[in-house]
Amino acid sequence: MKLRYFSHSAFQITTDSNKIILIDPFLDGNPTSPVTSDEIFADYIILTHAHGDHLGDTIKIAKKSNSLVIAVNELANYVAGKGVKAHNMHIGGSYNFEFGRVKFTIAHHGSSTPEGFYAGEPAGILLTIDGITIYHTGDTALFYDMKLIGEMNKIDYMLAPIGDNFTMGIEDAVKSVEFVNPKCVIPIHYNTFSVINSDPQTFKSKVEEKGYSAKVLNFGEEIQLQALWEK
Repeated sequence: MKLRYFSHSAFQITTDSNKIILIDPFLDGNPTSPVTSDEIFADYIILTHAHGDHLGDTIKIAKKSNSLVIAVNELANYVAGKGVKAHNMHIGGSYNFEFGRVKFTIAHHGSSTPEGFYAGEPAGILLTIDGITIYHTGDTALFYDMKLIGEMNKIDYMLAPIGDNFTMGIEDAVKSVEFVNPKCVIPIHYNTFSVINSDPQTFKSKVEEKGYSAKVLNFGEEIQLQALWEK
């Protein structure tokens, strides 16, 4: 399985069976994205919440690719109203798709559509695909239940925001790693705009000082994932 980072919170996962999954595809309006939505195809799109820098180009990509959008109930209803296929879920619920298992967790943030309408609760995403568990925390503050998420799921890769202002900053993100205990953490949601400028190498150093592993991905970089926990 491969993971590609488009910057901000946007990722592409390519499964061993060649299914393409996007998470929070904010591309065209993203000054740090190395690709545009016209270059991207998706079988599935998973959303953490409805803010424009996460919903992004979901509607455009889903319409051209005939993607299935997976989101919390209110956001799924919103995108369905825009004419795309949606699978409604909610916090704490999980579902087995053909590519693997999706479960939504809490995230302490907000969620509204570009028009300003309520879009349900913001979420984190637990993905178990090809024997690998990824925890995309979404936009979130630090919260103690992250410890339970880590204890119950054995996270191989944690994707954690470090940009501060709207989400965790570096210090809180380091503490979240201690709570979750992932085998590897990848910093996200930084340097897209000046208000969330943050140094991922500083985060990496602080995480490693605590005895954990961190990997900083260049914008556009793709890596091969492997199961890091014995499960």
